[in-house]
Amino acid sequence: MGRQGCDLGGMRVLLGATHPLRPVEDLHLGAFGELTLPIGAALGIGILGVLYVVFVSATISEKCARVPALVNAISFGPGSEQARQQVVDYIVSSAAGFYVFGVRLNTAIVLKFAYGWAVIAVGLFTRLLADS
Repeated sequence: MGRQGCDLGGMRVLLGATHPLRPVEDLHLGAFGELTLPIGAALGIGILGVLYVVFVSATISEKCARVPALVNAISFGPGSEQARQQVVDYIVSSAAGFYVFGVRLNTAIVLKFAYGWAVIAVGLFTRLLADS
């Protein structure tokens, strides 16, 4: 199998098409100064990057859920309770947050998603260890 690579600002990264369970000690600089990664490590880095982005997106929804309480705590002077309540109702009914395929992301959903993929990864990992 051949190798695939890409340039990252003057540093060439090669993805070795070898066994995905190659140890991390196999990371080394090649003959021309490029960094060689096993394909399993490259996939792992990609998956961790996606999980990080999804967790950050979920925190956006969590912060949006706290905005109505913050607005309700602010005093706009005497006689503004009705207007403040209307603003809070509008914020609550707008359901601001980060949505993916029409589903609002929150920390609980992301943790369930990560747990499910971790179970699948452990199952595949044990299957690969048993086959080799």
